[in-house]
Amino acid sequence: MTTRPAAPPLVVLPTATGATRVSAAPGKLGLSLLVALVVGSIIGSGIFGLPQNMAAGAGAGAILIGWTITGVGMLMLARVFQVLALRRPDLDNGVYAYARALSGDYVGFNSAWGYWVSAWLGNVGYLVAAFGALGYFFPTFGDGHTQAAVLGASVVLWTVHALVLRGIQGAAVLNAVVTAAKIAPLLLFIVLVAVAFQIDTFRLDFWGSAKLGSVLDQVKSTMLVTVWVFIGIEGASVYSARANNRRDVGRATVAGFVICLLLLMAVSLLSLGITTQPDLAGLKNPSMAGVLEKAVGKWGAVLIYIGVIVSVGGGVLAWTLLAGESLFTPAGDGVMPKWLGQQNGNGVPANALWLTNGMVQIFLLVTLWSKASYLALISLSTALILVPYLFSAGYGLLLAWRARAAGQGSRAITPEAGTMARAGSDIPVAAIATVYCMWLLYPAGWKYLLLSALLYAPGAAIYMLAKKQRAQRPFTPRELAVLGLLLLLAAVAGYLLSVGSLTL
Repeated sequence: MTTRPAAPPLVVLPTATGATRVSAAPGKLGLSLLVALVVGSIIGSGIFGLPQNMAAGAGAGAILIGWTITGVGMLMLARVFQVLALRRPDLDNGVYAYARALSGDYVGFNSAWGYWVSAWLGNVGYLVAAFGALGYFFPTFGDGHTQAAVLGASVVLWTVHALVLRGIQGAAVLNAVVTAAKIAPLLLFIVLVAVAFQIDTFRLDFWGSAKLGSVLDQVKSTMLVTVWVFIGIEGASVYSARANNRRDVGRATVAGFVICLLLLMAVSLLSLGITTQPDLAGLKNPSMAGVLEKAVGKWGAVLIYIGVIVSVGGGVLAWTLLAGESLFTPAGDGVMPKWLGQQNGNGVPANALWLTNGMVQIFLLVTLWSKASYLALISLSTALILVPYLFSAGYGLLLAWRARAAGQGSRAITPEAGTMARAGSDIPVAAIATVYCMWLLYPAGWKYLLLSALLYAPGAAIYMLAKKQRAQRPFTPRELAVLGLLLLLAAVAGYLLSVGSLTL
């Protein structure tokens, strides 16, 4: 293992603290590959179960409201990532670097740690979903939790691992090809379902039955699902250090968001014109298969199951890339252990990948006993990523506020990008994104927030190791308070788990 890749060449970049670190030179990933990374990381298994996941707790009217809130909130978050890429091109791996710039090393570490755990935990969910889909053709795989399914998922996991170790750019190109392949069945689904769409079915019990609760309760039930299917919107930001042009990071984020929003809304809403909400809520996932089977016959279900398998394979690839990078950059900044910053001869953060996929393997084995549902896995993965999103939005708001307070006027020059940014308009955008991320803590609920704390807390030991390697003081007084709160919540979660009051 070496600390220097043979290719591409390395450059020294300034960090938020004024220090320098070695990073891969730009020129590796162009706009199209960055867009594919965003779309590929967003479009995984989630969209194929979306009709049932949304209908399980909401009627058509509440789902429309949920998509409106999510669309506006996620668009503002995408714009925040776009603006930050222009205003702070010196910060690599946005979701980590923005949190660190906002609140210091330990908060930055937690943002990277939470993002990493969310990434590999999401890959566990992807692999369970993939072999659950294969169970349609081969019953031995069951719902993705059988011994045969775990063995098959392990083979896929380490095959992807081997592919990524051969080089980031090659893996990104492969991801782009797979992304195009998995969008094709989605577009065909949308066309076929649109043709079979029945407006009377869509209007039936538009605001949901009484057992679904109030409209607010129904909207709340859609929130974690809609956030889950949008996780990956930050993909280009995470890979900002490897972008050919920093401006492409923001462009890819917004373009990827628009493409995915149109696909997700079409799949979710058109399905309600094929079958009623109660019937849709009772479909087995991937529910798109049941919807298309009703619209065109059995071959439609077969098409969707094949689409799930291809899509999840691409999702695992995209998230393996993102997970490795989320450990690699912080290691270069001194908030992760040094060995996570090592690259192999192909410029790949190999140690970070070994740790990532090792955790995926362990949790695949855990699913043999826990039988954790796909929805439970994605809910926990979503709750974990709320902290990185919140800090990114908060940092965007802080920068916009400082720009206006500094008297830069309504138009602030960004020399690094050679563009003009509107400081005045940045404030409402970042404010809406921040409020949206804070609102998401409500639908996440105490269950998943406590479970998240249980997964965040062990990271403190990794952080202290990183600081010890560099002979640095690990915590400031404010960071000790954050650590204390985190440990308290983790202790509560551990106790509730031990007495059976809290389960995955």
